[in-house]
Amino acid sequence: MKPQSLQRYTGIAFFAATLCGAASGAHAQPTMGERDGPGAARGFPSKPIRWIVPFPPGGAADIISRAIGQKLGEAWGQQIVIDNRPGAGGNVGTEIASRAAPDGYTVIVVPATFTTSPSLYRNLRFDPVKDFTPVTLISYSPLVLVVHPSLPATSVKRLIALARARPGQINYASSGVGASAHLAAELFKATAGVDIVHVPYKGQPPAMIDLVSGQMQMMFPNMPVVLPHAKAGKLRPLAVTTAKRATVMPGIPTMIESGMPGFEVTQWTGLVAPAGTPKPVITALHSEVVRALGQPDVRRMLSNQGFEPVGNTPEQFSTYIRAEMEKWGKVIKEAGIRAE
Repeated sequence: MKPQSLQRYTGIAFFAATLCGAASGAHAQPTMGERDGPGAARGFPSKPIRWIVPFPPGGAADIISRAIGQKLGEAWGQQIVIDNRPGAGGNVGTEIASRAAPDGYTVIVVPATFTTSPSLYRNLRFDPVKDFTPVTLISYSPLVLVVHPSLPATSVKRLIALARARPGQINYASSGVGASAHLAAELFKATAGVDIVHVPYKGQPPAMIDLVSGQMQMMFPNMPVVLPHAKAGKLRPLAVTTAKRATVMPGIPTMIESGMPGFEVTQWTGLVAPAGTPKPVITALHSEVVRALGQPDVRRMLSNQGFEPVGNTPEQFSTYIRAEMEKWGKVIKEAGIRAE
């Protein structure tokens, strides 16, 4: 396999382009004039808001949603009802949200799979662009390229050299076909020009068990599950997949620093509303979510989950969604991946 240029997979914008919203978003607190000015929704909200989480309780998306929902409830004096609707990698809850009334009283937190599902599933019953209006990118977190210590690779460059010397002999685990860990590894395969073998699992926990035991040799898991195993010396982290180093693992280089220009993969959470939701309502939702992201306790919660706050504009989030769909659509098509 010949190495492929990363430019083929970057779409119209890199994730870093959206981070300008982090500086002017999560750190900026809207004033009363901004909250109640011409762009605000008068009288909104006048009743409880349903916040759909398309995953079971207890996961990162659920924890983040409950923390921000509490802040919104306190600010507005209205209950934010967290409605967990798991299934099909988030697609069940997302389809439910797509059919909700576009009045601002139903919103949904969406993960990175929001932009990959259209390319993975033939019969998807929602369109991320046509059926939703972006509110803001809430947070992001890196994946971590890790190897079992038995694999003699202490850097990304050495891993690539080893994989080229042993084509088809190094395996990698993922939490399932089409999962972020799978797509990150496929991007790695294509750009590094290596032949490594995919072993999909039904979820991240069993994949991590076999990785730590040495049955699997490498993986791109998310940050929180890596930390305890890395500290115990049971896994060797080689690089993080974000454009900048992770604050909780500052000594680990990025994939870009490791000789793979443009290699960027993120776990992220964002907030969207059904298409047709009035702009003043989107403005009100955006302002309060950004306000919540600036609160110290919310920022600590995000850090504990391995996430960095963003809080960019609806327009920036829209651009990012389209770019991610284009980027991962190419990766999925060229790798021949289907999730059914």
